[in-house]
Amino acid sequence: MRFVWAVLAFILAAAAIGGGIAQRTIFVDREAGQVSIDVPGGAAYVMIDGSVLGTHAGTQTLEASVPGKNLTVAYGRTADMSAWLSDATYAHVTLDAQGAPVSQIIEPSVTAPETPRNPAGSDLWLGEATAESTVSEKLQVPQTMSVLVATDGQSAAPATIDLSWPVSNLTPWAGPLILLGVILLAVGIVLYILAVRHLRRSRGPRRKGPPPLAITEPLQTIDQQGLDEAGTGRGVITATPTRRSLGRGRRFVVTVPAMVVAGALLAGCSPESWPQVGSSDTPDPTASVVVPEGEQPPAVTQAQAGQILERVAATVAQADSTLDATLAGTRLADAMLDERTANYTIRGKFSSQAALAAIPTAPLMLVLPQSMSEWPRSVVTVIADPAKEKDTPVIAVLQQQDAWSPYKLSYLSNLTASSTVPDVAPAEIGARSVPPESPFLLLPPAQVAAAYADVLQNGDNSASAALFDAESDEFRAKVQAKRDEQRAQFNQSAAETGTIDFGSLAGSYAPVSLATIESGAIVAVSVFETETVKPTTSDATIKLDGDSPNETVQALTGTTSSNKGYETTFSDQLFFYVPNKAAGGKIQLLAFDSHVLNAKVLP
Repeated sequence: MRFVWAVLAFILAAAAIGGGIAQRTIFVDREAGQVSIDVPGGAAYVMIDGSVLGTHAGTQTLEASVPGKNLTVAYGRTADMSAWLSDATYAHVTLDAQGAPVSQIIEPSVTAPETPRNPAGSDLWLGEATAESTVSEKLQVPQTMSVLVATDGQSAAPATIDLSWPVSNLTPWAGPLILLGVILLAVGIVLYILAVRHLRRSRGPRRKGPPPLAITEPLQTIDQQGLDEAGTGRGVITATPTRRSLGRGRRFVVTVPAMVVAGALLAGCSPESWPQVGSSDTPDPTASVVVPEGEQPPAVTQAQAGQILERVAATVAQADSTLDATLAGTRLADAMLDERTANYTIRGKFSSQAALAAIPTAPLMLVLPQSMSEWPRSVVTVIADPAKEKDTPVIAVLQQQDAWSPYKLSYLSNLTASSTVPDVAPAEIGARSVPPESPFLLLPPAQVAAAYADVLQNGDNSASAALFDAESDEFRAKVQAKRDEQRAQFNQSAAETGTIDFGSLAGSYAPVSLATIESGAIVAVSVFETETVKPTTSDATIKLDGDSPNETVQALTGTTSSNKGYETTFSDQLFFYVPNKAAGGKIQLLAFDSHVLNAKVLP
């Protein structure tokens, strides 16, 4: 019976090993999926739906050509791409009822301020590639995304687009089958050895033992010569192996190559020969995006936010070097643009004046996108390098007004040394925007700027002073110290002929507020500070000469003196944490920055 089990194990081992080898040779799929898409009507844009790209497993390869033209291939969320194309005529490639690609022309549904547009460089795309005449791009696009193919938005897109998928080398059962075969082979060998051993022990009947030997005289030793003469060598025990022992050695040696060959086969199995637990052949670029039920997706991914910030910084750096406010306006908005424009005017007249600090780009320590599928969209980010302790971390707000506009930097401030950014949702989830008049916060976002401006103006006598945490407010202390110093200097030189006054009021830029985990909000606001110098008599004149502040006013007003006086406006960009009304606590200043905004001659 043991021989039966051994033979059965050998048969099963051969079947398992053979099946594993067959999976890697006979049954492997050697044909790649291929499809050619015809674009009708000479459309300028072609949008290929993710369902088309997902008809086969594996990385997608897209190939297209238009002689003499730059071709752009971009991928992004399908909803974002549809919004970007909503003002244009484009070809939409989807699957028909039989699962075959089909193209149809989609007419514009809205009117955009500017058409046509080159898709290259849009902040909506998660990735893009541009090549001249011919493009061949490998993609890993899931079905929740789409791919856009176009030239410059004016010329026709490629008339034919080829898609292909790689040969599938996945044989997930080859490795397990070969491993099972090796195990069965080993079991069969053990059973065979046990069967042979049992057979030898059970063979019979056995011969009876010899009777006791008679007492004889000691044998005479036969020398080698006598042995040679006898010629037969009878009665001499030899160490030469017998035929039976040689046979056992051969049977044992025969089983060793089989084990070696099976082990070699097993060792030669590639990762494609094993089940890929928890893996996917086509990774999802947004697999980390988690959209809670009833919520909207985050405006950008963390990688996308970093890419946008780098584009902003590069454009602003170029504008800073050429003092080009128009170029700066393509990537800056609100306070950031107005402060930069004032600085360009000052530097254009006085080269000794310093430029504003460059826009930092990395590393991004925090990215908090607004969870919003419509527009406008906002993103709050913190840029800080832990290795550079001397560099002050900054917090910024990027905003996009519509699907066709680039993200623009609207707020940028330095975090205070004592501030702690509250806990916020991860970038994969995003945060909802808090309405300007939200009654759930300790103070509605729309009222924060005016309330804080009153605190700067009246200090502890302000009706809003109790709402703000004074101990951690570094900016309030600096403003008061600066005003006291300027007032003292002015009184020493011109107290008899003029006056200096300071004021604070809410800025004209809209606040930005995103919710935190504790149901509070990070709120970015603008406050204007004014410095007014005017003569007290009709004979007195305010002259602008000598120091840097006077050069600033002179450059912005275009005058060197006035018998009416001057008013200089400073823009304060401020970030606060406003707690939930039910949770209690005080409003904390997180970051601040201040620059000259404007100057004018008093009427």
